[in-house]
Amino acid sequence: MSTAAAPPLSQAKTTFSDRINRIEVSATMAITAEALRLKGSGVDLADFGAGEPHFNTPEHIKQALIDAVLQNKTRYTAVAGIPEVRKAIAERHAADFGSSYAPDECVFTAGGKLALFNAIEVLVEHGDEVVLPIPFWVSFKDIIQFAGGTPVLVHAREEENFRITASMIEAAITDRTKAIILNTPSNPSGAVVSPEDLEAIVRLAYRRGIYLLLDECYIYLNFEGKSVSGAQFQDCKEHLVVLGSLSKTYAMTGWRAGYALAPKPIIAAMGKLQSQSTSNTTSFVQYAAIAAVSGSQGCVADMRAEYIRLRDRMLAGLAAIPGITCTVPQGAFYVYPNVSAFFERQGASSAATIASRLLGEAHVVCVPGEAFGTAEHLRFSYATSADVIDKGIERMRLFFEGLD
Repeated sequence: MSTAAAPPLSQAKTTFSDRINRIEVSATMAITAEALRLKGSGVDLADFGAGEPHFNTPEHIKQALIDAVLQNKTRYTAVAGIPEVRKAIAERHAADFGSSYAPDECVFTAGGKLALFNAIEVLVEHGDEVVLPIPFWVSFKDIIQFAGGTPVLVHAREEENFRITASMIEAAITDRTKAIILNTPSNPSGAVVSPEDLEAIVRLAYRRGIYLLLDECYIYLNFEGKSVSGAQFQDCKEHLVVLGSLSKTYAMTGWRAGYALAPKPIIAAMGKLQSQSTSNTTSFVQYAAIAAVSGSQGCVADMRAEYIRLRDRMLAGLAAIPGITCTVPQGAFYVYPNVSAFFERQGASSAATIASRLLGEAHVVCVPGEAFGTAEHLRFSYATSADVIDKGIERMRLFFEGLD
């Protein structure tokens, strides 16, 4: 009796894990890749896609890395980071926000995204619920689902400037809630949780025994006055995890420098997971991070002031395009205009289709709102030059006027 031959290896079906099938490719990274492809072919783009400062990394930070390399500080370090960088981060946060963390309550990670990923992985089990405000940063939902958790979405109201309140969060809590994610200032909307609501949410999470994950990636880019961290409420520290990044604050996106501040058992668990994945963050980047957080913070103030000017320029340009409405961002470096007025036009049935046509026809790069949980918006990063903003606005004006 003959036996059927096995199919050639090239035809064999690849079976992936359930967890990888629960997530999508990051929309912002996909947009960045397409923009780079077009740039490589010679297309002149007005690029508002990736959330990346247009400033160069400050010189004293670059010099600290060069010095570390020349001094041969290029070997493995402790998984959670050298003691000096952990101490420097804890001290910076304490000085700016009134928190109280020891070096062993800090882990240094390869970017803020890894801090988030590791925190979710060590805290969230299959079946756990995680309260997540909409609009949300693109990776929140997927990272929760990768861990087996269920995102419970809280819809912020555009007419209230995407404000998130303690009562909205409390209404979403069930007996299966394990964590809350709060990103303030918000990517993509630029909304800032008020100090009063922030304290109320911190205390609500503590009272209910729920972990509150505070994504402070843009905390230094708050345009509404002094920034407030939930970590200042030290009596609630047991249920807080602060997720931070040097990427936006110090224009260090490519350096991959992030951190988490949390009670010692959580940090130890995150370090254990990191020991089996990335191990330590690049050694000489850690020394550059010390220079960033310990040196003069004048560069941060200068960048924040410039972002406010660029925001106002972008808002004025969008306001001049009939049919587009936009909230006023209170922080970060994004605008999130509503373009649903154009959905009845030919070939413009969704934010995704408009974003695609803007890229292909007007050579304007943006990210569709579907990636952030809403279907009516486009996200534009105004972390670019005034000339690019002016060029992009004019291209958008002509594009939207031409929709029929």
